[in-house]
Amino acid sequence: MGISRDSRHKRSATGAKRAQFRKKRKFELGRQSANTKIGAKRIHTVRTRGGNLKFRALRIETGNFSWGSEGVSRKTRIANVVYHPSNNELVRTNTLTKAAVVQIDATPFRQFYETHYGQSLGKKKASEEEPAPKSRKLQRKLAGRASAAVVESGLDSQFGSGKLYAVISSRPGQSGRCDGYILEGEELAFYLRRFSHKK
Repeated sequence: MGISRDSRHKRSATGAKRAQFRKKRKFELGRQSANTKIGAKRIHTVRTRGGNLKFRALRIETGNFSWGSEGVSRKTRIANVVYHPSNNELVRTNTLTKAAVVQIDATPFRQFYETHYGQSLGKKKASEEEPAPKSRKLQRKLAGRASAAVVESGLDSQFGSGKLYAVISSRPGQSGRCDGYILEGEELAFYLRRFSHKK
């Protein structure tokens, strides 16, 4: 039996069994799920209705993630899936889908912060080395930005570990991309509570 997306095979709201008045149709078809895993990039193209294409990511290891409060995006590596709102099995198998909470490499965002504000993030503060000499113009620029260089404690501690929690907002099985955003504020607090319940 092929996978289909019709509702004619379901019972009605009252529980009555519907009569089959026609066979399956091409426009009702469904396809196998992508079950995108973390690994070296492997993307298949799927021809769809009207000759359009879907990009089915079977394996992917990097994505473009945005840091909302700073207004920057960086391409970074995806480490693993830590939480999924629909199914724990997707966490166990490291399956990437929309809304999955993943851990990403913090290095590109740390580098941005250090060049933009001239300050280090995370544990590096304790073992700070001799800073490179800066021109007066750059020092004035960094001093002007100093007031905006505020990172919440939950995010700062993550920078110390080198991994950040992020949510996937694209659909890897449809677009072939695994993009998302870093968790901050109330949303981060919510997911941290979920992690502690899970354990």
